[in-house]
Amino acid sequence: MTVAGLAAAFGSGAMTNSIEELEYTDVILAIGTNTTENHPVIGMKVKRAVRQHGTKLIVIDPREIDLVKYADIWLRQKPGTDVAVLNGLMNIIIAEDLYAKEYVADRTEGFDSLKAAVEKYTPEYVEKISGVPAEDLKKAARMYAKANRASILYAMGITQHISGTDNVKSTANLSMLCGNVGIEGGGVNPLRGQNNVQGACDMGGLPDVFPAYQQVANEDARKKFETVWNATLSGKPGLTIVEIMNAAGRGDIKAIYIMGENPLLSDPDLHHVQESLKKLDFLIVQDIFMTETAQLADVVLPSASFAEKDGTFTNTERRVQRIRKVVNPPGETRPDWKIIAGISTQMGYSMNYSSAKEIFEEMAGVTPSYAGITYKRIEKEGIQWPCPTPEHNGTKFLHKDKFSRGRGLFHAIEYIPPAEVTDKEYPFILSTGRVLYHYHTGTMTRRSLGTSELCPESLVELNPADAAKFGISDGQMVKVTSRRGSVKAKTRVTEKSPQGTIFMNFHFAEAAVNLLTNPVLDPIGKIPEYKVCAVKLEAA
Repeated sequence: MTVAGLAAAFGSGAMTNSIEELEYTDVILAIGTNTTENHPVIGMKVKRAVRQHGTKLIVIDPREIDLVKYADIWLRQKPGTDVAVLNGLMNIIIAEDLYAKEYVADRTEGFDSLKAAVEKYTPEYVEKISGVPAEDLKKAARMYAKANRASILYAMGITQHISGTDNVKSTANLSMLCGNVGIEGGGVNPLRGQNNVQGACDMGGLPDVFPAYQQVANEDARKKFETVWNATLSGKPGLTIVEIMNAAGRGDIKAIYIMGENPLLSDPDLHHVQESLKKLDFLIVQDIFMTETAQLADVVLPSASFAEKDGTFTNTERRVQRIRKVVNPPGETRPDWKIIAGISTQMGYSMNYSSAKEIFEEMAGVTPSYAGITYKRIEKEGIQWPCPTPEHNGTKFLHKDKFSRGRGLFHAIEYIPPAEVTDKEYPFILSTGRVLYHYHTGTMTRRSLGTSELCPESLVELNPADAAKFGISDGQMVKVTSRRGSVKAKTRVTEKSPQGTIFMNFHFAEAAVNLLTNPVLDPIGKIPEYKVCAVKLEAA
């Protein structure tokens, strides 16, 4: 998800640094990441850094997430105002002469454009946009800029906006401005939402690239893969998920093959998704359980879970790791690669692989950053790419001496408001996310008794002041309505959500919050604006 934004900034969508470095850095700036609930292992590292190693923590988030308890400074911005806040931090750092002048001069370009762009984002101006007090913004800017090493963490709270790519570029701007890219304990570190998102992106699971982010539109790259795969390949980039659904709705796409995804719960504007899927001539779903989407399918292909197959995952810190079959897959279930290879062979393109290992060897052969990785080398411990040769030990942090593009590129970014803002009819902002006890659409976790007992239903987080204003009590059923649909759920009256904002998770089909969310896309990254939409609230 974050590849487009960070790649545009300086070459890759991966964590520039390693998870272990978080414990030994001077400052961590966490923005748009509810780390302890969405990435609990990394959240534990952050807490340990603060408690045991004296690391300073800056949290930038509209909600009072768990990390706020450990923060030295909490900037509670209005949802969707991240660019303004980040520009405000840079305005202060430049105005007070705290930026890394030598680093900026030697290793970057575009500084003058950046400086001109952030000039108007004074602390007072940013406070008007974001609600963050000017003095708090100054404290955070000084804390970040004066650190010898500072790491930025972000997640989908940054990317799932119409300005998602701008948000990501702004984090890169801030990190480079203070000389934090290319050093141990620094960097810009997107936390991936699932166990192999990084690996899927690395292997070309994006509509515009081959493995290792080699552009399909690049003729030389295309010829290389045509030779290896003995096939003719299109140079035209494909569509992203929401674009695919829109094309299906128009009748331009007649068939869809969905693997390990449940768009009838995870995509925005679910009424539109359902209508689009029903218009298809043919729908195939490949999954480990009968999901809401699989129930619409013409053909369901049962696939093996992670514990029922061999292969590799590449995690959020670029670490390529082995997975091994522990139990045999049940019934007619097969590993994903065997299903894909079988269908491809039946359709006329032979994929006669004998094992996951053989596929990995082909992957390493066409992916320069994986070229030195073998099953034998990752038998006991994973290796972080880039690992270009068999003698290379992998790369703990990126851009040590220079950026992959040569110089790091600053981008002059202007703040733009969310696509939907509140009004008299829809006075609340709705933001969505996960809770600790469930994962994504609940395909797996809602089948577990323990997690379901701890979190049995979706809740509407509502600030006490808003609850009093609208006469709503804790635990009361309410109806939440946007311009696209309505859902009913119980309220949880809590200070975690700021006034004027409600929060819901998207794990429960019974209160499918994505019936409400806005499918408008970031123009570059093509990510929907899940994190901000306008809603109204009434007693059910």
